[in-house]
Amino acid sequence: MKKIAIIYGSTTGNTETVAKSIAEKLSSEDVQLIEASNLKVEDVETFPNLILGTSTWGLGDLQDDWETALPILKKCDLSGKTIAFFGLGDSGSYSDTFVDAMGTLYEAIKNTGCTFVGKTSVKDYQFDASKAVVDDCFVGVALDEDSESNLTNNRLEQWIANILPHLQ
Repeated sequence: MKKIAIIYGSTTGNTETVAKSIAEKLSSEDVQLIEASNLKVEDVETFPNLILGTSTWGLGDLQDDWETALPILKKCDLSGKTIAFFGLGDSGSYSDTFVDAMGTLYEAIKNTGCTFVGKTSVKDYQFDASKAVVDDCFVGVALDEDSESNLTNNRLEQWIANILPHLQ
């Protein structure tokens, strides 16, 4: 397996917990966890595979750590890289902005020449709107630790099975 960086922003710890769970499920010594607040250009350049994770705050806002990390990511050469996303949101309280921040990350880098993997169907979710939906699929795996934490493990396992062949 190629080297993978899991870059995440976490305020309450939920996104960090999910990032660690993904790293464990990938079970490779070539996986490195990087907090978005500590992201450096060298980190992005070193890894051919990036898994980007964020929670959504307020009315669809990007998690704070990504405010400094996103400009770093955008100035890197992402052509030839494989990128997957995971996003956390609250579909019950914020059903009209569910995992919007994941969509914000996607929009920021969608024309950079990278390959995106890991889109997931919206059919098993209850929400009204999301910037993370493109062509009737989420751009990554959408997770709801507030209302549907019981579904997180299965959603992650299915998503990882989907992206793993592309990271080889």
